[in-house]
Order: sequence, then C-alpha cells, then structure tokens
Amino acid sequence: MYKHLQERYAPRPPVNVGTLVKMKAEGEKIAAITAYDASFATLVDDAGVDVVLVGDSLGMVIQGHDTTVPVTLADIVYHCRAVAKGLYRPFLIADMPFMTYASKEQALDNAVRLMQEGGAKMVKLEGGAGQVEIVEFLASHDIAVCAHLGLKPQSVHKVGGFRVQGRENEAAERMLRDAQALEGAGADIVLLECIPAPLGKHITEQLHVPVIGIGAGPDTDGQILVLYDVLDITSGRKPKFSKNFLAGHDSALEAVKAYTQAVKSKEYPGPEHCF
Repeated sequence: MYKHLQERYAPRPPVNVGTLVKMKAEGEKIAAITAYDASFATLVDDAGVDVVLVGDSLGMVIQGHDTTVPVTLADIVYHCRAVAKGLYRPFLIADMPFMTYASKEQALDNAVRLMQEGGAKMVKLEGGAGQVEIVEFLASHDIAVCAHLGLKPQSVHKVGGFRVQGRENEAAERMLRDAQALEGAGADIVLLECIPAPLGKHITEQLHVPVIGIGAGPDTDGQILVLYDVLDITSGRKPKFSKNFLAGHDSALEAVKAYTQAVKSKEYPGPEHCF
C-alpha cells in the first residue's frame, strides 16, 4: 500500500528535490534530458538520467512549429501523462506553456492540472523578477517550481530571435538578481539557457538551489539537452551547444548513456559547446 516506502529503499530510489540538492552539495553533476512519450521515457530511465523534462520544445521537434509559442497546456498534459507512465527513477518536470501563468490563480490551476492529470512532480516557468510573485504563490501551495532564465523561447518574438543572453554587464547583473529573487521566492531549481559560461558559473556559485544549464557552460550543477538533438533526429540547423551522441554508438540507449556519462564525468559540455 505504501509504495513510497518501498521505493525509498530500492536499489535505485526515485530522484526527488532533496536528491538534487544533495547532488549539488556533493558536486555530483545532474544529467537531465527531455522526453515526450512512454517509450523514450523508459529508454532515458534505463540510461540513468536524473531529471526528465516534458518541454514545450515538443512544439518544434514534434509538432513542427518554428517556436514553442503554439504549444498548449493540453499538449503538455498529454505528453507528460505518457512520459510519466514510462518513468521510475528520474524526477519529472513539466513546462508551463506560453500564457498559462499570466496570473497567480491561473498558474495554480494549470500547475495542478500538470501534476494531477500529467503526473509531473515540478513545473517550469520562464521569466525573471516579474515571476517572483507567481513562484511564491505556487511554493506556498507546496508546488515545486523550476525557474527558467536566460534565453526564454516563449519570448522569442519580443527579444528578436534565439540569441545569447546576459552578455552585457548590466544584463548579467540583472540575471543574477533575478535568480536570487526567484530562489528566495521558493524556486527549487533554476535553469539557465544560452548565456556566457562565466555567468553560468557565477550564478551557480551564488545560489543554494541546483542550477541546470543548456548552453550555459560547463560549471552549472547539471546539463540538459533535447533528446532529439542527442539522437541527431532534429532536422535543419541545431543550437551550437547541442551534440550528436548517437555518433559512434549502435543504439539510442547507448547514445543516451553516453550523454549521461559525459555529464557525470564533466566532459560535456566542453568550451566549444557553450554557445
């Protein structure tokens, strides 16, 4: 009946927020990846990843859109529910799509859907200091939150495209302040996307919560990549920080294992993969 007690003493107990905080404290890198269905969820679980994100990146790699903006909450709930069926150990995070957290009440209602219907254990939302009130509200209702800073794909039309963020001193200082404010509001994880490596390192050192990077340099507490990039499935031009791990391996499972091992051994990303 008490399944959580059985899982706690399993050889590979499920990852939780406490696990991730301990990994940061002990210097163990967090390997994270996206997934969008049960089959790939089982595969990445078998490969030893720690965190799985059902990202609104599905709008681009699965639905064929140019941005993540068209992705709906129903899309994320559907894919999250499928992924949850295939996972045992990894910690499952779900993206909150564009304009699904415009107010505290809307954010709470939609976060509850992602958890109750989708099976997510944490929700991720984009934005800086402007989201502090929403993060604080969600945290006060015992909802785990990942805050997303740097390049924010949902804001791509406003910022003028997919570009490195935080290059100027003022922007870098503002990003650090935003990260600290979000941590203070109750964010349990901070994700940094497409920022200079020195800034990624500095923010990671200043925060107590785990920091996961994508194109944010080698010194964050963990790394995340889109599964389709890891397996070289994504067509067309790819981000410079992505890497094809299928090269030299005979299966998708071996490729994801290679990615996981590269993160754990601090071999990924090297300096050439930061931007």
